[in-house]
Amino acid sequence: MASGVTATQRQNKLRQLMAEKDIVRVMETHSGLSGLIAEKARGPGGEAFDATWSSSLTSSTIRGKPDIETVDTTARMQIVEEILEVTTLPMIYDGDTGGHPEVFHFTVRTLERLGVSACIIEDKTGLKQNSLFGTERKQQLEDIDLFCDKIRAGKAAQVTDEFMVIARMESLIAGWGEEEALMRAQKCIEAGADGIMIHSKEKSPDEVLSFIEKFNKFPKTVPIVAVPTTYNSITEAELAAKGVKICIYANQLLRAAYPSMMTVAEKILAAGRSQEVDSDLMGVKKILTLIDDNTAK
Repeated sequence: MASGVTATQRQNKLRQLMAEKDIVRVMETHSGLSGLIAEKARGPGGEAFDATWSSSLTSSTIRGKPDIETVDTTARMQIVEEILEVTTLPMIYDGDTGGHPEVFHFTVRTLERLGVSACIIEDKTGLKQNSLFGTERKQQLEDIDLFCDKIRAGKAAQVTDEFMVIARMESLIAGWGEEEALMRAQKCIEAGADGIMIHSKEKSPDEVLSFIEKFNKFPKTVPIVAVPTTYNSITEAELAAKGVKICIYANQLLRAAYPSMMTVAEKILAAGRSQEVDSDLMGVKKILTLIDDNTAK
């Protein structure tokens, strides 16, 4: 655990941020190093990320495996621990479908023990296909009553009041339409979901904003989560104005790393030496001192 931060303090922080801020800004992390980047990065006005996202996609990709739940929960938890050990930010965990309710019970218990603040599970079933494939791949939605059983199992498993189970609606991705997404969201709220994530692969935010507008008219609502990967022209401020409480940047750090590493590798092959890539690299001394050595006094 990072110095001065307990699991309980970290876990509680996300709800505190949601109460204090118009929108909570979350960055994907897939390693201890990417966790440090997410924590240390600052915008020109001192802007910072509020939390981290442990992504199934990036956790699979760094192991060279497809995003079809080939990386099991035990391996995923190892990545989570590596990130939590060197950071202080709260974390949201990408739980894919969550598995069977009996399995999700223990996933929640483990995440709570580690100090993770929330788990998002999606209402799909069968062999996982990444949502950004949309209808190019078969996206099979879970029976909504069975999915709600999973939410109830997760809520029953948690020990603290602070942990959150968030339901991810995949109806727009699967081509089932807005009305189906709204119906499912309503049932998930009734089952005890602490938040609703609405997902879309469209380049325009219009279908997400339409869903949110109708969702906000529900008699009972919960916080909305958005992941503007494809519809990335919309700003955090615009999302917040529509009622979005959490904005997740779900895969950008890993997507930035891959082309940079490939470019360096190809330049070395072309030159037969590494001098030509010096301008592309962090200095050796800087990387040696990048990580604070807390044991050195």
